[in-house]
Amino acid sequence: MQDASYHLIAARENQVFRVDINGSSYALRLHRAGYRTNEELRSELQWMDAVSRGGLHVPAPIATASGDFLHIADGVQIDVLSWLNGAPMGATGQPLETKDRTSLFLGIGREMARLHHVSDRWVLPDDFDRCSWDRNGLLGSNPLWGRFWENPTLSADDREMFEALRGKMATELTQLEDTLDYGLIHADLVRENILVDGDRLQLIDFDDSGFGFRLFDLATTLLKNLQEPDYPELKEALLAGYRSERPLDDSALDLFLLLRAATYVGWVIDKLSEEGSELRNQRFIDTTRKLALRYLG
Repeated sequence: MQDASYHLIAARENQVFRVDINGSSYALRLHRAGYRTNEELRSELQWMDAVSRGGLHVPAPIATASGDFLHIADGVQIDVLSWLNGAPMGATGQPLETKDRTSLFLGIGREMARLHHVSDRWVLPDDFDRCSWDRNGLLGSNPLWGRFWENPTLSADDREMFEALRGKMATELTQLEDTLDYGLIHADLVRENILVDGDRLQLIDFDDSGFGFRLFDLATTLLKNLQEPDYPELKEALLAGYRSERPLDDSALDLFLLLRAATYVGWVIDKLSEEGSELRNQRFIDTTRKLALRYLG
């Protein structure tokens, strides 16, 4: 890449650069130290490669001459992905601005179902290693995104309610989990991770992907649109789009909306000192409280 030009695109969990060389563009990622093991990253890239070959529009990992997707340089984990044009469908916390909203959510539902279908058909490598958004990963003693019921900013009443909530959700999920569709999921299909390029929907940012309940993917997308005035129509469009490609039992969807909301209350704990986190934290708590009162009521 001696003659390449590059510039920083994002600096969140990873640093992402756009690299232009010889008329082609790529996404180069420098991974945050300690966030994922080499085995986890190789597994993520192998899955993305399989999903891309399965016909979905996702960043495809670029292998070296030796066939490796992951590169280690001076202890830094690096990978290179194909560049996808398009723009995020929106931004979290802002009103959704798009003309044909129901068609958009129909399309998201279809792509999500296709992702799950392709993933189920793929034969996992023997050394495949990704996190699990299962009951333990959501509600165990050390959930993937933190102990939400111990967020230090919770009021005494909220803490008591969230602890009761954790127990009730664990009981219900224990009764349901064997009947639910479970497999590889994206786990973060929020607005910023869905790129729109004309009629094409593209899924990016597989950092948090792993094994989980398929309803968790649907709940993640829906949760970020609860405040939209036409949320019921968007919800029905998303579910209809999914069902156009894959069977769906959505009877436990409210449970997964609440589970997804609670994960953010845990996720933000380690970020409370960051700029803007006070407002985000309060928004996460308010959303979870509202859903919890309806669920427990």
